[in-house]
Amino acid sequence: MTITIRQLHPHFFGEVSGVDLRKPLTPQEARDIEAGMDKYAVLLFRNQDITDEQQMAFALNFGDRENPRGGNVTKQEDYRLTSGLNDVSNLGKDGKPLPRDHRAHLFNLGNCLWHSDSSFRPIPAKFSLLSARLVNPKGGNTEFADMRAAYDALDDDTKAEIEDLICEHSLMYSRGSLGFVDYTEEEKQMFKPVLQRLVRTHPAHGRKSLYLSSHAGAILGMTVPEARLLLRDLTEHATQPEFVYVHKWTLHDLVMWDNRQTMHRVRRYDQSQPRDMRRATVAGTEPTVAQQAAE
Repeated sequence: MTITIRQLHPHFFGEVSGVDLRKPLTPQEARDIEAGMDKYAVLLFRNQDITDEQQMAFALNFGDRENPRGGNVTKQEDYRLTSGLNDVSNLGKDGKPLPRDHRAHLFNLGNCLWHSDSSFRPIPAKFSLLSARLVNPKGGNTEFADMRAAYDALDDDTKAEIEDLICEHSLMYSRGSLGFVDYTEEEKQMFKPVLQRLVRTHPAHGRKSLYLSSHAGAILGMTVPEARLLLRDLTEHATQPEFVYVHKWTLHDLVMWDNRQTMHRVRRYDQSQPRDMRRATVAGTEPTVAQQAAE
């Protein structure tokens, strides 16, 4: 079968047909999908009833697996998944929804904020691939924002103002905005702020995009209130309905997105109901700020 991609939003987001992710990709299929990612930034693959191993094998066509250390507060002995996938569910090791006051659950609520995966790492993630294994009957949609279109729509003065700005990103900023402020000393070290450019240029096609995230809490050379106002204004601009696609999950959907060109968030849902979502994360290859290359 030949891969075809149908665009679902005026700016981005494509639905892919003609590929079975249970089978290894041919080199041409991998090239076609990566080209689709460059163009559409988010791709939807429907009816992909895959195993963790098949999901990881698919992801590895596009780069190395990202080291998950430092991305959550769940202790290794409490991990539900042992396959190397990131657990984006609301489930504990026993397979049941976490209690509402559980520390990991409270921390994971940060996924409801607009963000780009792993912008809190010196070398942030390239692609994320999320597989729906158990879907909530109500709520839990994921919204995606096209940060290229949002950048294009800025006026020239704003583009000039932000062109060379450098932000600090940390999980402590995003979780702190929800009132999660209790960290161990080890976690404080793990979540130390990293530097990221506010404007990124895509390596394949050269389009510029805003690089925003709830993890961004400061801008070098600005007072914190001034920086946060600018970041809030830019986020409000970038998440207007004209730049956003809302994905309503169905069982066995796999959605793949480019963290260099998009932001996303999950919407609230009934936490007493199980939701099993599993993410493979493809590592980035270079920092956005040159001085962090040696870290």
